Amino acid sequence: MIPFLDGTGLDREAAQHAARDELARKQYQDAKPPWAYRLLNYLFEQIDKGLSKAAGVTPGGALGLVVVVLLLVGLGALVYWRARPTGITRTGNALFGTGALVSAADHRRRAEEHAGAGRYDEAIRERLRAVARELESRGVLDPRPGRTADELAREAGAAVPAVAEPLRRAVQVFDDVWYGGRAADAAGYAVLVEVDGVVREARLATA
Repeated sequence: MIPFLDGTGLDREAAQHAARDELARKQYQDAKPPWAYRLLNYLFEQIDKGLSKAAGVTPGGALGLVVVVLLLVGLGALVYWRARPTGITRTGNALFGTGALVSAADHRRRAEEHAGAGRYDEAIRERLRAVARELESRGVLDPRPGRTADELAREAGAAVPAVAEPLRRAVQVFDDVWYGGRAADAAGYAVLVEVDGVVREARLATA
């Protein structure tokens, strides 16, 4: 039975008929093209069949099934959120534009200026750019305007395994701020400064 706010109930078969009757009303037919209506009906039937089969073997019947499904969906969403390349789709966002090349030292200077003014989001980006330029100037990476932060970590980490983990940490902070909605702060910027130092002190002869 499907409970309603007024305390009454409606079994699955009656709910299915009620939904179909509602979808068959003229305003829905006028508002939706025929293929959309047929698709809704098909999806409703498949869901109903799945519930009918699973309810008999799930502890708690239909209610138990709903709980299990919600838990699975939530778990799947959590796994995806943790496993995704952080945050929103960002593979098309280049770390550098197509303008004139700026040295690693100049990017560090800009980063410090942004940090001094409390603009930690810009400071983090400029510091990661400094890391990228450092890797390019020392022959680990070829200069490439369209390279993303993720590609930077992946390519440099493959070439020099010793800096792979620090670069992943730096890119994680960058991604969280620029694509994940996290507020930039001094602690995040400090991670970039530390990783920049690791890269500068590392022996960057490629494997």
